Amino acid sequence: MVASGSVWGAVGAVAEPVTLLLLVMGVLIGIFRGSLPGMTATMTVAVLVSFTFSMDPIPGMMLLLGIYGGALYAGSIPAILIRTPGTPSAAATVFDGFPLAEQGKAGQAISVATVASFVGGAISVLLLMFVAPQIAAFALNFASPEYFALAVFGLSIIASVSGDSLIKGLISGLLGMFLATVGLDPVMAAPRFTFGYEVLTSGIQFIAVMIGLFGIAEGLYRYQSGLADDGASQEISDILPGWAVLERILPVAVASSVVGTIVGAIPGAGGDIASFVTYNESKRWIKDNTFGEGDTRGVAAAESGNNSSTGGALIPTLTLGIPGDSVTAILIGALMVHGIRPGPGLFQEEPELVYSIFVGFFLVYIVILIVGLLGARFWARIVDFPSKYLWPVILVLSLVGAYALRGNPLDIWTAIGAGMLGYVMRVEDYPLAPMVLGLILGPIAEVNLRRSLQLSGGEVSIFTDSPLAMVILGLSLISLAYPIVQRVRERRTAEGRA
Repeated sequence: MVASGSVWGAVGAVAEPVTLLLLVMGVLIGIFRGSLPGMTATMTVAVLVSFTFSMDPIPGMMLLLGIYGGALYAGSIPAILIRTPGTPSAAATVFDGFPLAEQGKAGQAISVATVASFVGGAISVLLLMFVAPQIAAFALNFASPEYFALAVFGLSIIASVSGDSLIKGLISGLLGMFLATVGLDPVMAAPRFTFGYEVLTSGIQFIAVMIGLFGIAEGLYRYQSGLADDGASQEISDILPGWAVLERILPVAVASSVVGTIVGAIPGAGGDIASFVTYNESKRWIKDNTFGEGDTRGVAAAESGNNSSTGGALIPTLTLGIPGDSVTAILIGALMVHGIRPGPGLFQEEPELVYSIFVGFFLVYIVILIVGLLGARFWARIVDFPSKYLWPVILVLSLVGAYALRGNPLDIWTAIGAGMLGYVMRVEDYPLAPMVLGLILGPIAEVNLRRSLQLSGGEVSIFTDSPLAMVILGLSLISLAYPIVQRVRERRTAEGRA
């Protein structure tokens, strides 16, 4: 139950001028950093968390929450404009956001992403307020078998995002899973696939691969196609979405927000998994969709799922003291510096802080909605910048972003290599989405499969003994079979018409 007295006390605390200013500053910083490829929310929060140590807990948390929400939203901006997700969570936004920009609808795509981000964040905060203990109890049931089943479910989405060729999609996904195995064995800590190069023991950095696959590969493709500018300025319209657009995207955004919050509440899942799950499920259930070709509902599904994961990630963080993702792990550290330990007793010991987080995070998404819509026209103008100047800058920023991840030159070469690979895959019509899924979910599946088998002494019955794991694995089979059956039906229908 929500205590009304605590809520009004939290409203007063967040409404303090300094606290409010820090919240808005956090959103602006998050948007700026999130719109630069490679500059993730985790990195920005980690850099600035030390500035909050001298602050009171509530103002400090408002700054960090503003950065968190702002960065996740802003990852959609370069995803839409230049086919390069600013954060890993925005990878699914590329599939429909960039085609919309190519159609001259960059402003509409950004405005849809902004509204969907607000809907996702706002709904997740409301769910956080009212059902946090119940969802946290559900997430607590996840052990290694359930995490493996969840990863398999995510990998089963490859069948739905493989485009016209399932074989090419599977090759792409397996390639992503292979790249994720380079480095130290996660269980035995032994080097593998390093070929004697010690520098590879740190592994292939996922974000560097993302920057290369989407940003550098797109730049190479543009250079191959030619960078001649026709001088025609794109008409920036539909900055404020009309009722027809809202009526089209809101049902998808609301449904994806609920699913994204649940996925985000599972520790370790994060916004990248949430956005792919919500995008895929929306594609599955919407019959008249044109996903992948510039459907605003695809942008809404990905962005609402992405941003709703933030409130979901705070559920186990606040109620169990278990971080929902890497950013909330930093938030736990920030609270512990002030002598506050998240967990079951937090609601009784620090009710004003807890409800201030609820109120403040809701306000973060209101600020994102306002700033996002006001700035949509400005951001959409980036596509009018002459290509012969724009793409060299993007390539340089991509390399800088890759190096900034951890100051390792290997990440620059990783981005370049991934860019060349992504270029070849695009020319040969291999989908990139399965590779991204393989990179994200491959390690999760491997680690939890091996842990489960260690716990059971090699007996696979550990999976059948878990009803939750069996349900998820059953859903995985359905997710894998559905697009295959659908393609067979479409082929038979086409043959019948012929």
